[in-house]
Amino acid sequence: MNLKFILLTVAKIVCFEGVMMLPCAALGFIYGQNSSALTYLFAALALMLVGSLGFIKKTKNETVRAREGLVIAGLGWLAVSLFGALPLVFNGAAGFLDALFEIVSGFTTTGSTILTDIESLSRADLFWRSFTHWVGGMGVLVFVMMILSLGENQSMHIMRAEVPGPQTGKLVSKMKANSRILYMIYIALTAAETVMLMFGGLDFYEALVHAFGTAGTGGFSIYNDSIGHFQSPYVQYVITAFMLIFSVNFNLYYFILIGSFREAAKSEELKWFGGVVIASVAVVTVNVLQIYHNFADAFRYASFSVASVISTTGYSTVDFAAWPVLSQAVLVFLMFIGAMSGSTGGGIKISRFAILVKSAFSSLKKQISPRSVQQVKFEGKLAEKNANGVMGYMAVYVLIFWVSLLVISADGFSFTGSFTSVAACLNNVGPGLAEVGPVGNYSGFSAVSKIVLIFDMLAGRLELFPMLALFSPSAWKK
Repeated sequence: MNLKFILLTVAKIVCFEGVMMLPCAALGFIYGQNSSALTYLFAALALMLVGSLGFIKKTKNETVRAREGLVIAGLGWLAVSLFGALPLVFNGAAGFLDALFEIVSGFTTTGSTILTDIESLSRADLFWRSFTHWVGGMGVLVFVMMILSLGENQSMHIMRAEVPGPQTGKLVSKMKANSRILYMIYIALTAAETVMLMFGGLDFYEALVHAFGTAGTGGFSIYNDSIGHFQSPYVQYVITAFMLIFSVNFNLYYFILIGSFREAAKSEELKWFGGVVIASVAVVTVNVLQIYHNFADAFRYASFSVASVISTTGYSTVDFAAWPVLSQAVLVFLMFIGAMSGSTGGGIKISRFAILVKSAFSSLKKQISPRSVQQVKFEGKLAEKNANGVMGYMAVYVLIFWVSLLVISADGFSFTGSFTSVAACLNNVGPGLAEVGPVGNYSGFSAVSKIVLIFDMLAGRLELFPMLALFSPSAWKK
C-alpha cells in the first residue's frame, strides 16, 4: 500500500475543495451576508493551506494499483465531506452530524435533506449545497484528474473507483483529455439548462442552483417546496427533460459531437433506459388520472416524478407518497434501477439491470434445455465476465441494504419509511415514502441511523467497494 502517495493525493483534493468554496464567499459578500461569507473565506483559505502540502511534499514511489485507487476514492470522498460540512456548522445551520449528513447528501448527489427550514439558510450556504451536487455529479476525483498531471495508470485506477457503472471506458487515449471532454460536455449542458430556466422567469441565481441540482442529479432546492415553488409547467418540463438528459451515458454525447450518430443510436443500454421511462410514465399517468382529472396535468406530474426518481435527482412538484399504491410501487422500482452507466445518476444502473434480466432468462432456458449453449450478450458483446461482476455487486448490495435496514428499523419508523430511506440513500435518490417522502425529511432519525445512512450514500455513489476497502485489512497491507 503506497500510503504516502495516497495521503498527498487526498491533500490535493482538499486543496481543490478550498478553491471551490471561494464562489460561496463571494456570493455572501455580494448579498451583504458578510458573516456567512467570512466563514467560507476562512474555511477556503484553511483548506488551501493544509492541502498545499500535497503539492509541496514529494514521494518517489507514485505507484497506483487497484487498491490504492479504491482507498484514494474512499478517503478523498470522506475528506471532502468532513471538511465540507464545517461551514454549515460554523454558520449555525446544523450540528456537525446533521451538517455532515447534508453535505454527504450533496456530494453524493443524493438530495436527502435533514434540514427542516431550507429557506432560512444564507445564500452562501444554499449555493454550497447545490454546488456540491454539481461537483459530485461528474465526480470529485474526475475534476481533480482534469487538472493534476497523473500518469495514465494512476488516473485509470482512480477513475474506475469513482465513475458509476459496471465498467469504465475511455473516449480518447489520455485520461486527462478524457476528463476535460466529459467536463466540457457537462458545463455546456448545465449552461444550456440555466439559460432555459431563466426564460421561464427564474433569476440567474435561482436558475443556476437548480441547474446544478439537475446536472448532478442531486435535487437540492433553495425552497422548502422544491420545484413546486415555481408553479410553472414550463419550468417543470425543462427540468424533466434535463433530468433525463443527465441520466444518459456521457460517452454517447461525445459520439454525437464527433458525428458518430450511429454509434450513439445503437446503444443497447439507451434503448433499455428509454423503454423503462416510457412504460413507467404511461403506467403512472393512467394511474394518477383519477386524482387530477386532467390528462395534461397527470402526464406532467407523472413524467416529472418518473424522471426525478429514475435519474435519482429527487426534485418534487407533488407529494407522490400520497399517490395510489401502483404509482408508488413503480417509483420504488425505479429507485433501484437508476440511470445509465457513465451518467451523473445513481441506482444499480440500467446496464446491470439489463444483464440481470438477460442472465435470468438464460438460466431459465438452461434449466429447460440443459444441453443448450446459452450466452449472455450486452451491447453486442459477450457479457459473462460482466454478469459475474454484476452478481458479485448485487450480493454485496443486498447485504449492505438489509444490514442498514435492520439498524435503522430500531428508530421505530414505519416499514415503508425505513425501507425507502435506505433505498433512497443507497441509490442516491433523495426522498422516499411515508416519513421521508417529498414533504418529509431525515431529521427524525437517531445519530446511529444517520451514520448508517451517511455510509450508504457514500457507498452508493462510489459503487460500494471503495468504502468497503477502507474497512478491509488486506487493502492496507504493504
